[in-house]
Amino acid sequence: MKERQARQFLEELFAQAIASADPRHVLARHLPEKPTGRCVVVGAGKSAALMAAALEAAWPDVALDGVVVTRYGHAVPTRRIEVIEAAHPVPDENSERAARRILAAVAGLTSDDLVLALISGGGSSLMALPAEGLTLEDKKTVNRLLLKSGAGINEMNRVRRRLSGIKGGRLARAAAPARLVTLAISDVPGDDPRAIASGPTVDDPQASADLSVLADRLGSAVPPKAAELLRAAPPSLPPFEADYRMIATPQMALEAAAGFAREQGITPIILGDALEGEARDAGTLMAGIARSVRNHGHPCAAPAVILSGGETTVSIGQETPGRGGRNTEFLLSLAIALDGTAEIHALAGDTDGIDGTEDAAGAIVSPDTLARARAAGFDPGRTLAAHDSYTLFDALGDLVKTGPTLTNVNDLRAILVL
Repeated sequence: MKERQARQFLEELFAQAIASADPRHVLARHLPEKPTGRCVVVGAGKSAALMAAALEAAWPDVALDGVVVTRYGHAVPTRRIEVIEAAHPVPDENSERAARRILAAVAGLTSDDLVLALISGGGSSLMALPAEGLTLEDKKTVNRLLLKSGAGINEMNRVRRRLSGIKGGRLARAAAPARLVTLAISDVPGDDPRAIASGPTVDDPQASADLSVLADRLGSAVPPKAAELLRAAPPSLPPFEADYRMIATPQMALEAAAGFAREQGITPIILGDALEGEARDAGTLMAGIARSVRNHGHPCAAPAVILSGGETTVSIGQETPGRGGRNTEFLLSLAIALDGTAEIHALAGDTDGIDGTEDAAGAIVSPDTLARARAAGFDPGRTLAAHDSYTLFDALGDLVKTGPTLTNVNDLRAILVL
């Protein structure tokens, strides 16, 4: 397989993984029985608007109304369900407005009514209602601190639930006594419903936990009221049952990628759908596995593609970072560790089409990546230390740009060993 063929294989594999999580293909089969009363639709996430459009297409004979919120640039046309756009990854005024509109939409319902909650990744910032005593500016400050802290996604969501007036099951409690069914696209390790958009429709058994350790990690810049809420355990509430249905998950996307690889005569190795840790450490680790496949035929012989999902992190210190997300940082670390090893190519990207805050999903690495980077004037090691991986791959023409995919099953990493 030549360089161009390897690139085409990886790009098509990535496209197949994304297509497997498209709500237009998967949502209808997970719908509940149609209601006898009203059907109110609410939702939040990068895929919320497309999920709403898919629902309208699946239930043309049901009177639907409601409101969903998605990221700027992620709206699609809908006829009966209102779509609001808001900011991600740091909330803005539209995030708070959307949260209040969603709570108002589910107020005053009866047991004959049905609430369909369309939840996907990104909902935490897109639907941001500060807890009592907090302001939106407080929430923004905490979000920025979380993004710089290197905290894992589960730790981030524990903080977000504590400081929210709608997450951590609060939306579900507001919708009672109506029947509530959640249709979710998972973007979190382990598909934990409490972590997807910080769990607005599921009970939070950690609601009364002491989060002092996380408050300490965020430092002295935490707003005083936020620090107080993190350190003080609120009273526990009675648990409730949730009808929560996963319509797309990272594992499903990995399996779709694996199926495509088999069709091309490439053996897939799925390492897991919930990998976490520092992106640069993961790059070094994955390079070792790829070398084992190439040099020793373990855990299987080449040609093979090593697949993994989940969400790594990038910890940024006091230095001013360059441009880049966790996927391009992973790839640059991988390339440095491989040091030009022949016949190993890789793609890593966020299935929502946006690696962090940039305009690319990720990038592609080939055996000559480091040589081309040095010829272009880059010191790969220094670039990695400066968290400036986007700039390097942009200069090489190796970014993967899909635009917003309107779905989100987290990152997909594929290392092709020929």
